Amino acid sequence: MNVVFLCQRVPWPPDRGDRITTWHFLQHLLARGARVRVGCFREEARDDEGIAFLRERCVEVVAPALDRRVRKLTSLRGLLTGEALTLPFFRDAGLQRAVDRWCEGGDVDLVHVYSSSMAQYALRSAAKAKVMQFAELDSDKWRQFAAVAGPLGRWIYGREATRLLAFEDRVARSFDCSLVVSDVERALFEQRIPGVVPEVLPNGVDTEHFTSRGDGERHPHTVVFTGVMDYEPNIDGILWFVAECWPQLRARFGDAQLLIVGSKPTPAVLALGQQPGVTVTGRVPETPPWFDRAAVAIAPLRLARGVQNKVLEAMSMGLPVVSSPQAAQGLGDVPDGTLTLADGAAATTAAVAELFDDPARARRMGAAAAAWIREHWHWRTMFARYDALLARLGVGAPA
Repeated sequence: MNVVFLCQRVPWPPDRGDRITTWHFLQHLLARGARVRVGCFREEARDDEGIAFLRERCVEVVAPALDRRVRKLTSLRGLLTGEALTLPFFRDAGLQRAVDRWCEGGDVDLVHVYSSSMAQYALRSAAKAKVMQFAELDSDKWRQFAAVAGPLGRWIYGREATRLLAFEDRVARSFDCSLVVSDVERALFEQRIPGVVPEVLPNGVDTEHFTSRGDGERHPHTVVFTGVMDYEPNIDGILWFVAECWPQLRARFGDAQLLIVGSKPTPAVLALGQQPGVTVTGRVPETPPWFDRAAVAIAPLRLARGVQNKVLEAMSMGLPVVSSPQAAQGLGDVPDGTLTLADGAAATTAAVAELFDDPARARRMGAAAAAWIREHWHWRTMFARYDALLARLGVGAPA
C-alpha cells in the first residue's frame, strides 16, 4: 500500500502529544508493509535525528524548516486574504510540490493527514482514500482562548476560530473520512460541521513503556505534572495550580513536592521552581522514572478537551490522577475508583490532600487505573479499529 502521511511536526521521537499519536499510526503502517512518504516540518535542530530515523524506514521524507517567529509574521498574510492565519503559517511551496509529485501518478492508496492545518496540501490530491485525523477541532481551541483573552486577543482568536472552522468544514466534506478522539469531540463536530459524521478513534497508550518499574518507594506527598511546557493549556493549568492550590498543600504537608516535568518551560514556568517544594525539570530522557517518584498525578487543565496523554500515561503507570473535568471528558465513562475529577481550587486541593493522607487508597486507585488502561486503551485496540476503517474505505489493511 502506498501512503502519503502529513503532520505538522516530525513524528519521532514520540515525546509530546501529537508526536505520540502520529508516530504510533505511522509505525503501524510501516509494520504492516506500507510504502510511506512523509511530509512534516523541521522546527528545531534535534529534529534532524528524527528525520534521519524516518528516512531509514520511509520511501521519502520532506521536512522544510519552520521558524515559528518568522512564520508568525508570514501568517499575517491571512488578514489580507481573509483566510485563517494558521494556513499561511504552515504553508510551504516545496512541501506542496512534493505532495503533488507523490500523488500525480494516481497510485496512492491512502493520504492520511493529522491536524487540519496540513490538509491544505492534500485538498487537490488524488488518492483511493483520504483520511483526516482531526483529533479535535483546532478551531474550538481558538474559541476557548478567545473566551479568556483580553479585547485584542478576543478579536484575533475569535476571528481565527471562525475562519479555521470554515476551512475545517471544507476539509471534512472533501475527505473520505474524518477522525476524532472521543464521543465529546464527535458531538461538537456534528454541531459545528452538520451533515458530516466523524469516526471516533482515540489515542492509545504504550503500556509496556508506561509501567511502574518499582525501583523505589513513591514519596507519599509528591505530585507530578507532565507535558510540553510552552503549550498554553499546560502553562495556564500549572500556573493556576501553583497559585491556587499549592500554598495550602505545602502548609498542610511540609514535605510536599511538586514535579513539573516537560520540555521547553517558559520563563513563567521556570519561575515556579523558586516556589517551596517545586521542581521544574525541563526536557528529560523519559518520564516513567518521574512518575515513579510521585504518589499523585495532576491534570488541572482549564483549556482542554479531547484525550489527554498525560492522564492516560499516569494511569498506565499506576498513579491516581486528580483531573479537571476538561482534561478528562475525552475518556468517556471511567469506572469508579480509577480517576478523581476536581473542579476548582478547593476541590483540587482537597482531592490531592486526601490521597496524600491515605497512601493505601492512592495505591488502590492507581492499580485500578492501570488495569483499566490496559484493558481499554492499548494501541493494538486502536490499530484494529483503524485497519477495519481502511478496509471499509476500500484500501484494505496494509499487507
